[in-house]
Amino acid sequence: MMTLEITVAELAKAESLDLGSSPWQVVEQQRVDTFADATDDHQWIHVDPERAADGPFGGTIAHGYLTLSLVPSLFKQLLVITDHARGANYGLDKVRFTAPVPVGAEIRLTASIQEAELREDGGVQYRVRLAMEIKGQERPAMVGESIYVTYPAG
Repeated sequence: MMTLEITVAELAKAESLDLGSSPWQVVEQQRVDTFADATDDHQWIHVDPERAADGPFGGTIAHGYLTLSLVPSLFKQLLVITDHARGANYGLDKVRFTAPVPVGAEIRLTASIQEAELREDGGVQYRVRLAMEIKGQERPAMVGESIYVTYPAG
């Protein structure tokens, strides 16, 4: 894995730019439990390993939104905008949770910049295609598109 370093001006011209994949990250039960506490979503399929062992997945699984919430930290490992002063997550499109993430599984983010455009306010808005892969599985855990806005320093 290699982090791409790019300027805001270079980003504004980016189109169909493959960013590769982040390192693998283990999804641990403690993280799932912490997410359940933060979101007040304590469904047994996520937090009760004994009951989940007899469930449809043979064990606990991560929340779909937990998987999605890992995108920013993994994305930072793929792309660094060198002259970035500030930015924002502008939203999401077409997000789907396509496979469960078993607790103990390893996941990674694969991403590519689809398009970018200069905004009237001096920022650059760019669309990123995302896939959260599960090690050893063909079907990704999540697919979608994220839209970001970044502004150059100065």
